[in-house]
Amino acid sequence: MNLEFLPEARAEFCEAADYYEGKERGLGKRFSAEIREVCATVLTHPLLWREREGGFRRVNCPVFPYYVAYFIRGNAILIAAVAHGSRHPDYWKGRLP
Repeated sequence: MNLEFLPEARAEFCEAADYYEGKERGLGKRFSAEIREVCATVLTHPLLWREREGGFRRVNCPVFPYYVAYFIRGNAILIAAVAHGSRHPDYWKGRLP
């Protein structure tokens, strides 16, 4: 399987990493590593998380208050959002592929 980020999700990921790095040196790198680890797990076990209404799946990050929302489309996993848990849960759903 291939893993791809929608442009908006890539931007969210980069903005959050920059924000954390600005708060404390090295924190952005730890955030990035956690997101990469979550994505690697999704790539290895894409069906582990339940499919939700709208056809997406969601993985909560273990340390940072973020989640990764994704779709399985053929042989690809599309990351639709790297979202902070306090944001409205539907804000990104206009990105549905």
